[in-house]
Amino acid sequence: MPSNGTSTPYLTPGTDTQKGTRTCRDSLNTSMAGGSYGSRASLLTPPEKVWRALTEPEHLAAWFPARIDGERAVGAPLRFVFPESVGTPDPEDPVVAGEMLVYDPPSHLEYRWGEETLRFDVTPHGDGCILTFVNRFDEQGKAARDGAGWHVCLDRLFYHLAGEEPPWDPDKQWRPVHAAYVERLGPEAATIGPPDWYTGG
Repeated sequence: MPSNGTSTPYLTPGTDTQKGTRTCRDSLNTSMAGGSYGSRASLLTPPEKVWRALTEPEHLAAWFPARIDGERAVGAPLRFVFPESVGTPDPEDPVVAGEMLVYDPPSHLEYRWGEETLRFDVTPHGDGCILTFVNRFDEQGKAARDGAGWHVCLDRLFYHLAGEEPPWDPDKQWRPVHAAYVERLGPEAATIGPPDWYTGG
């Protein structure tokens, strides 16, 4: 299957995305049938701490784009809720349905997110670990949008693991990263923009 994807150093324009990492590389591959976004980071963090950041609500709130409702068990139905404001949950908040596909603490996590899949693998490495993330999607036109989104989310995760706040506004950081992906992949990878409810800068 043809691909116009590339693999480049994991860099967000104007920021230090190496926070808490030894090395980190991302890749974004597309075809007419969809594609995948992947990231592989060598972290200076124990696997158990990374696992908690991937699965526990108080840690997910620091970097993941949605609240995950549902049992942490294989086969469990999941709801990915996108709060439009901070505070009391609103029944009108956008929701994406999903399912837990793999739950193997503290090493492997995979779930269906709408029509896509998200997978995280945590592998011990020295005094830290390797974190590998893959998002598989079904439409080429949202490759730049989703690649930029996960790029920024993972940057936020690395800062959270280091116990620090990012030196930029997460809601505004998506746009320059998205522009970089559009330049890499071309306009055919950017025919689908943010959801109607997206309010980022």
